[in-house]
Amino acid sequence: MKIHFDIDATPQELRSFLGLPNIESLQNEMLEIIRKNMTTGMDGFDAVTLLKPFLPEHLQSLTALQKTFWQAMLGPSGGEKKREGG
Repeated sequence: MKIHFDIDATPQELRSFLGLPNIESLQNEMLEIIRKNMTTGMDGFDAVTLLKPFLPEHLQSLTALQKTFWQAMLGPSGGEKKREGG
């Protein structure tokens, strides 16, 4: 037996229904602090450092990330030209 529910609710309505606290003001405050630190160039608030926890371990260094991007842009051949006639 399968049961399927479609719930049409805003995030605020869903949080209220589930009894979760409204932390919107805290989220806005934290985002403002992050924005301010990024614009002033504070250490630890550059794009690579902020994304590091979300990247797989083998992509956590900037060099590995750049290499992966280049390999993706060059395509499956890795940029090597195929020779005709063997």
